[in-house]
Amino acid sequence: MADLDDIKDGKDWVQDRPADTSKFFLKGGAHQDWGMKARLSRIFNPASGKTVMLAFDHGYFQGPTTGLERMDLTIAPIAAHADVLMCTRGALRATIAPDVNKPVVLRCSGGNSILRELSNELVAVDIDDAIRLGAVAMAAQVYIGAEYEHKSIGNVVKLIDQGTRYGIPTMAVTGVGKDMVRDARYFGLATRIAAEIGAQFVKSYYVDSGFERIVLGCPVPIVIAGGKKLPEAEALDMAWKAIDQGAAGVDMGRNVFQSSNPTAMLQALGAVVHRGERADRAYEMFLDLESAKAA
Repeated sequence: MADLDDIKDGKDWVQDRPADTSKFFLKGGAHQDWGMKARLSRIFNPASGKTVMLAFDHGYFQGPTTGLERMDLTIAPIAAHADVLMCTRGALRATIAPDVNKPVVLRCSGGNSILRELSNELVAVDIDDAIRLGAVAMAAQVYIGAEYEHKSIGNVVKLIDQGTRYGIPTMAVTGVGKDMVRDARYFGLATRIAAEIGAQFVKSYYVDSGFERIVLGCPVPIVIAGGKKLPEAEALDMAWKAIDQGAAGVDMGRNVFQSSNPTAMLQALGAVVHRGERADRAYEMFLDLESAKAA
């Protein structure tokens, strides 16, 4: 029986042979059914194979955090500039006009605030409401090495089973226990578990050492989380490194809506993610757009 000593780094990553995407443009998606592929094709741009998601689901456990005090004033005006919106059903209905017509990855977990153990969540959205809202995917957290790891995995399994029944993908949002090192070893474990239980794509964090191995070891697409607010140049550099090392996109929140110019930041991220623009050039683009707005 496997035990903790068996959590070892893999050795043979075959980095010169990318995953076969000849039958469908997304890694791991070739054998999904038509509806699942159609929804994945709204999340990920078929031309680039990538996505820029705008995350503003933070309030479901943090409350009215910086930049999200008034979502009608900060998020609604920039929603049209993202490829995909990542949010709760309450924020969607209260804040985003239906004619914005952006695909929605729906946050479907909840049950605790930031004051409690966040791995102890529940599935907070019924599949009927996800369908009613026209969600293109559902999302919940997988916490590896946390107190309620088993429950968090069970939540995602429930979404995967329900979503597969109706052709709706599930994005597993990976996290690690508060006492664990946030490194390639554990995010590699978390992303692989998420894919093995059936998630169609995974959200994880970029790490400076070994991120390419995380991507290679995960048989479905990975989008990176933005994490804490960084200076715009650093956030764009992180996005470029992640894309260069195989990520299929970014799902950024604070690094967009807390930016001095959120619209310019989304456009700069789009240049990095979809056109392969280097971080320094994308930052110059951001500064030019910010200057034009100021003028």
